[in-house]
Amino acid sequence: MMLVVALALVVILLSGLPIGYSFGLAAAVALWWGNESLLNVVSKMMGGLDSFVLMAAPFYIVAGEIMNRGGISERLIRLAQILVGRVRGGTAYAAVVAAVMFSGISGTAVADIAALGQIFINGMHKEGYSKTFAAALVTAASVIGPIIPPSVIMVLYAAVADISVLNLFLAGIIPGILLGLSNAAVIMWKGRRGDFPISQITVARADMPKLIRDGLLVVSLPAFIVIGTLSGAFTPTEAGGVAVAYAAFLGVVVFRNLDFAGLMHAMRGAARLTAGLFLLIAAVEIVNYVLIIGGIAEGTAALVSMFKGYPTIFLLVCVVALLIIGLALDAGPALLLLAPFLLPITRSMGIDDIHFSMVMIVSVTLGLISPPVGICLFVACKIGNITLRQLWSELALFFYAEIAVILLLVFFPILSTGLPKLLRG
Repeated sequence: MMLVVALALVVILLSGLPIGYSFGLAAAVALWWGNESLLNVVSKMMGGLDSFVLMAAPFYIVAGEIMNRGGISERLIRLAQILVGRVRGGTAYAAVVAAVMFSGISGTAVADIAALGQIFINGMHKEGYSKTFAAALVTAASVIGPIIPPSVIMVLYAAVADISVLNLFLAGIIPGILLGLSNAAVIMWKGRRGDFPISQITVARADMPKLIRDGLLVVSLPAFIVIGTLSGAFTPTEAGGVAVAYAAFLGVVVFRNLDFAGLMHAMRGAARLTAGLFLLIAAVEIVNYVLIIGGIAEGTAALVSMFKGYPTIFLLVCVVALLIIGLALDAGPALLLLAPFLLPITRSMGIDDIHFSMVMIVSVTLGLISPPVGICLFVACKIGNITLRQLWSELALFFYAEIAVILLLVFFPILSTGLPKLLRG
C-alpha cells in the first residue's frame, strides 16, 4: 500500500494537480487498492483539522497580510538603513537586517521575498550591485521568515507533532539570527576586496525619530506575542487574535495607510492562503493513515535499531534526507508528512523534541530556495528578470552558509533548546 501511494503521488504531481489535491487523491487510490473503506478519507480529513492549535494559523496569516499592506516594508527598510549606517556594502547588510525584522511580521518566506525583493533587487542594482547578487541575497534571507516567530509553519508543525507552539517560537529566535549572520558573513566575504558600493540612501536627521518610532512599533509585534504568552496573559492561539488587532491598529490608526477596503483585501488574501493550507493538512492526514496501515511502523523500528546509540549520526542523516526531499517537495507538506513518523524515532533515541524540530524545520525550509522547485527562486527570478541558472550561481554560497547553520544546530542543541529552557524552565 505504501508503494501504491508513493507511485500514485508521483504520477498525480507530474500531471500538474495542486499538491493538496494530489496528496488526498493518491491516498484515496491507495485505500481503494487495499480494499479499505473510502469513508476513511472523510473521517481522517476532519480529524486532521480537529486541533485547537491550528486556529492560530489563520490569525497569524491575517496579521501578516495586514502588515504587508499597511506600509510596513518601507518603514522596516528605512530603520535597517539607520541601524546599518553608511558602510561599504551597507545596502546589502540592510537587506539582511530588514529580512530579520520583517520575519517577525510575515511568518512566511514567500511574503518576505515578495515584499523585500521588489525594493532591494532593483534598488541594489541601481547602486552598482549585480542584479543576480541582489536577487540571491534576498532569496537566501527569505528563509528566515518561517524561523523567527511568529511563524505559520511552526503553528502547523506544532499541531501535527503535539509540541508547544510557544516553545517552538522561542527556539526559532537564535537559529533565525544565525541564518541572518550567515548571510552577513557571505556579504563580508564577497566584499572583502572593497567591490561593494557605499549606500547612497540617506536618512534626514529630522526624520530619524519618527522612523525609529515606527520601526520599533512594528518589530515589537513578535516580542508582544512572546512576552504576553509567557506571562499567561493569553494562549498562543489567542495571541494570533491579538496580533490581528495590533496589526490593524498600526495600519489604520497609527500609520494610516490602510482603509476598510484594504482590510477586506487582506482578509480575502488570508482566506485563500488558509484554505489551501488547511486542505493540505487534511490531505496529509489521509496519507499518514495509509502509511500507518501499510506497515511503516516496522520501518521506523528498523531505523531505531540501526542508529541506536548514535543520535548525532541519525540527525545528520535526517538533514541530508530532508535537503534532498526539499528538492522536490515544499516545506509545508514535507513537515506535515514526516514529523509524525520521525519524532517517535528521535524520542526513542533521547533526542530533545525541540532540538530535532528546529533541525527539521530549518532543513526543509531550505527547500524553498533549492532548485528545481523552490518557490522563492521563481519569485526572485521574476522580480529580477533573471534565469534560474544565473540566480543559483550567486545563491550557492549563501545556501552552503545556511547549511553550516544547520550543522551548528545539530552539534550544539543548546542553540535550539536554550531559550525555551531559560524562559520556561
